[in-house]
Amino acid sequence: MKGYNFVRVGAAVPKIEVANCKFNIESIFEIIKDAEKNKVMVLNFPELCVTGYTCADLFYQASLIDECENSINDLLDMTSNIDMLIVVGAPVKMGSTLYNCAIAMYKGKILCIVPKSYLPNYGEFYEKRWFSMADDLNTLSVNYCGQNTFISTKVLIQHETIKDLCIGIEICEDLWSAIAPSTFQTLAGASLILNLSASNDYVGKGEYRKAIVESQSSKCMCAYIYSSAGFGESSTDLVFGGQSVIYENGLLLAETEKYKMVSQYIYTEIDTEKLATYRQRNNTFADCAGKYDIEYEKVYFNANIDNFELTRLVDATPFIPKNKNIRNERCNEIFNIQISGLAKRIEHISAKALIVGISGGLDSTLALLVCAKTCDKLGLDRKMIKAITMPGFGTTDRTYNNSVEMIKKIGATFREINITNSVLQHFKDIKHDLKNANVVYENSQARERTQILMDIANQEGGFVIGTGDLSELALGWATYNGDQMSMYGVNASIPKTLIRYIIKWIADNEFNDNIKNVLLDVLDTPVSPELLPPDKEGKISQKTEEIVGPYELHDFFIYNVLRFGYRPDKVFYLACKAFEKKYDKEIIYKWLKNFYYRFFSQQYKRTCMPDGPKVGSVCLSPRGDLRMPTDASVKIWIDQMENISL
Repeated sequence: MKGYNFVRVGAAVPKIEVANCKFNIESIFEIIKDAEKNKVMVLNFPELCVTGYTCADLFYQASLIDECENSINDLLDMTSNIDMLIVVGAPVKMGSTLYNCAIAMYKGKILCIVPKSYLPNYGEFYEKRWFSMADDLNTLSVNYCGQNTFISTKVLIQHETIKDLCIGIEICEDLWSAIAPSTFQTLAGASLILNLSASNDYVGKGEYRKAIVESQSSKCMCAYIYSSAGFGESSTDLVFGGQSVIYENGLLLAETEKYKMVSQYIYTEIDTEKLATYRQRNNTFADCAGKYDIEYEKVYFNANIDNFELTRLVDATPFIPKNKNIRNERCNEIFNIQISGLAKRIEHISAKALIVGISGGLDSTLALLVCAKTCDKLGLDRKMIKAITMPGFGTTDRTYNNSVEMIKKIGATFREINITNSVLQHFKDIKHDLKNANVVYENSQARERTQILMDIANQEGGFVIGTGDLSELALGWATYNGDQMSMYGVNASIPKTLIRYIIKWIADNEFNDNIKNVLLDVLDTPVSPELLPPDKEGKISQKTEEIVGPYELHDFFIYNVLRFGYRPDKVFYLACKAFEKKYDKEIIYKWLKNFYYRFFSQQYKRTCMPDGPKVGSVCLSPRGDLRMPTDASVKIWIDQMENISL
């Protein structure tokens, strides 16, 4: 794990007894000991967990406040040799005022004390009866447990060697306020927010609680640990379910089980490098930070926890939601984005025809379906779609028959133009040996098909619909000025692995059963450009994934390289975790190296790619998401690949 910038963090919910500080410290310490075994670096506890949140007027009792401080002093001694940042909630008295505080400790030292900024005094809450607001503080230091330390809301905890790990703290209601303190903490550099909470439960509150944590972690581009009080708090009027969550930029990483009657904690890993990349790319975040230039004191810790394996999920198919309902919603939205983009282009140029080449493969099938539904939305006759199949040297009966059947059942205008004679004449003109099935042999066919489509577009007063997808563009798996070129590329930002799901969703939801069977057979057909002759059995001999590598690997590489800018060793590590049950390390290494070579060498094709709608977070448009020189060197990335140990 060294060097990958993952940090293991935890949210704890100890079983407590109200006003029994010694019991509560023992309960807290039991979780700490177990978390230490699991190499947790940062562990967050609930609000006022040392005394219990529901002590009410017992907070007026000096005995309780004194016992709380003594118990925390014991906890400092107990954890003096534990390499972990621990944050617990406790009442802290300063003079005649009492504050609801978070106490951050590391190896027996109190790093800082953070008081609660906003005290709820409505509904079931009446904290102002006992506590003062943080704004009432007239000092930045306090002597607590015999240690002089910061007490302030304007303090951050910085890791000494992990530069992207900076921690801010807020307490329960702070998050529920209109402008949470964590907003300013993250603008000042905090990448991880800890929230100590005692949020009671009632019907529906759990989902709302998760929604605001999700929103805050997303808006602030941070990781967020929310630890809430659980079993043992007084149930006189309220019940505390112990719902605790860990989010990373809006993504739920871990969640406790609610209403457990024993202590529990959860842990996972946050990716500090990923969070830093989000902020680096989002200039609005930096602009906002400059606008609200609030000074924070920093305290430091240097926990050194290494050599652990990731427990968080590394998604092997990051473009494809695992939840079926969410996946279907995603497919629906992408399809409608494609339709809307194409519709605008049709209306803008008053197109009389849509010209699309149909091969019987995934990409051209999706393009045809988009054309059909766009015509429906605009009230146009599907006959304006000129769907052209152009069999050549590598066309198989399976793809040809699927193309013909699909075009006719959709109701587009069918046209067949065999390119064999044209290409043979071209070979004769340029003196190319037909037996030499090299790149000239292949690309001549692709360019002949594009020439046909372009010329027919001129004849019909229409424009050519591009079919190439994101994965092909990233790898440069397209013939320059052949299938690389069109007048509008409807699939340009959709990865190959996702196209299958979109077509399946369309087959199930957008067209009647008479076309569904042919669409399902297209999904079952091996991916191929069909530029080489079929095998002896008439089946596809040229299989793309055997040449450039599995698309599921490449889509994984695309997502992690382009969205997060990870170094090759981290991409390799994550790929090995994601595909450990499917591919050997040597296979992953081979295709990752191939990916870097192809991605850099093929930028010239992307620089002049046609317009097309952006549908996701990763896009290769030279006008938007990818501004990259066509002659950049790949040496740094390949050199780093050479240093990877298999």
